[in-house]
Amino acid sequence: MRIYGLSQSRSSEMKKENLPQKICIYCQRPFSWRKKWERDWAQVRYCSKACGSAARTRGVSR
Repeated sequence: MRIYGLSQSRSSEMKKENLPQKICIYCQRPFSWRKKWERDWAQVRYCSKACGSAARTRGVSR
């Protein structure tokens, strides 16, 4: 049942303040979990493609 665009079961959704976070190993800034990283969150090390490519060109890895 939908009322004013809201679904009945909101407890199954993740709220932004409850999302897991990591620190980017290149820029040292925190970044939050994204749906597109759902399957491989354990392997995500960089906050963006820009940080990932910059780290590869400069030889930064962990």
